[in-house]
Amino acid sequence: MASRAVWKGQMRLSLVSIAVELHSATKRSAHIGFRQIHEPSGKPIHYEKVAEGVGPVKADDIVKGYENNGEYLLIDPEEIDAIKLETKKTFELVQFVGSCEIPPLYYDKPYYVVPADDLAEDAYRVIRDALRKSEKTAIGQITLRGKEYLAAVRPCGDGLLLETLHYADEVRNADPLFSSIEDEASDEELLEVATTLIERKSAPFDASNFHDHYREALLELVEKKRKNRKTPRTTAGADKKREGTSDNVVDLMSALKKSVEGTKKKPASKSSAVQKKSSSRTSRKKAS
Repeated sequence: MASRAVWKGQMRLSLVSIAVELHSATKRSAHIGFRQIHEPSGKPIHYEKVAEGVGPVKADDIVKGYENNGEYLLIDPEEIDAIKLETKKTFELVQFVGSCEIPPLYYDKPYYVVPADDLAEDAYRVIRDALRKSEKTAIGQITLRGKEYLAAVRPCGDGLLLETLHYADEVRNADPLFSSIEDEASDEELLEVATTLIERKSAPFDASNFHDHYREALLELVEKKRKNRKTPRTTAGADKKREGTSDNVVDLMSALKKSVEGTKKKPASKSSAVQKKSSSRTSRKKAS
């Protein structure tokens, strides 16, 4: 499935502007989606937007409200959309810092930055190589999904990686949490043993060496329940798939194989299925 850009605009360095796109660098692994079920009836639970003393309301009647001294200041969504921010369409590289200067706790979500067309590739490569040569990370601000983020851009393989950052007021002060830990030197003998263990277990990082064991165990549990005829089942009130919406139902068998075995068999082609049917009929005729 082709990746879809989550942002399109200009990446600007001084007077140079490059047309770029942002694509999410991470994805949610296949997961089992559970529904809440009303056990006596077997029907799924739905959630409605309701107003106190009014009941269910229409989506068109909903506006945003900012709580202020016991009252709500009503703000129309169109008023929010009308706020003009240059960072909605332009990501300007305003500062450069050492690649190791940003503490890890400030990093939020990664995105791949790719040139929007062939014309942008040359300038894109120049910025990538300049950042790599200077060992610097570019800092700027960008608006994504209704929020303006602080962001960092640095080389990543043949391209550039943008990572949204937390603002200073979004990061908690660790001092109150660590203040009770005594600032004393560790026992030398224990420190030597711990250091030896660390050295023995040191190796280059490879994320493929690690697996989501909880998800794998959950898939195995569901598959066991599926095969067990005594497992309670219900089809009452099961939701029908709506046209134009994504299907969140996971094929448990294929997900299990993909997760545990790491392989997935290709489904039999239509033509082979027809051939099998035809040969079966021929053999029955000969037998009769």
